[in-house]
Amino acid sequence: MSTSFTTSSARNVFYGGTAFFVLLFAALVFQTESDIPQRDRREMLAQNPQVAAGKKLWENNNCIGCHSLLGEGAYFAPELGNVVDRFGGGEDGKATVKAFIQGRPAEGIPGRRSMPQFNLSEKQLDEIADFLEYVSKIDTAKWPPNIQG
Repeated sequence: MSTSFTTSSARNVFYGGTAFFVLLFAALVFQTESDIPQRDRREMLAQNPQVAAGKKLWENNNCIGCHSLLGEGAYFAPELGNVVDRFGGGEDGKATVKAFIQGRPAEGIPGRRSMPQFNLSEKQLDEIADFLEYVSKIDTAKWPPNIQG
């Protein structure tokens, strides 16, 4: 057995390692790409105009500027990926979300951060509640880690 590390053996280690990690990367990409369609719920969003309208409200009111949704967004206000479940789930959870949004004061509380009053109509409140319920049913691989978000 030779005690020196030759240029030829270094080249073989480099090429072998490169081939191994390229194959590993390709296998992980393939596995991820085959898992995503099983977890993807975009077709449900397209089939439900109420949820799509709620998503548009979420975007137009820049809710993600303060809240996070499934870990994405600002951390100024609570995570909303499971807010409907946090308030009891189903119709009761949606009603609580709507009441919370509706009950915001017209002016903020001095010295405290608070959610603004958006003056949403009953239809818009239903849409945003349906969107948040839709989000709570997405397979997020156990994110957020607890019910409090």
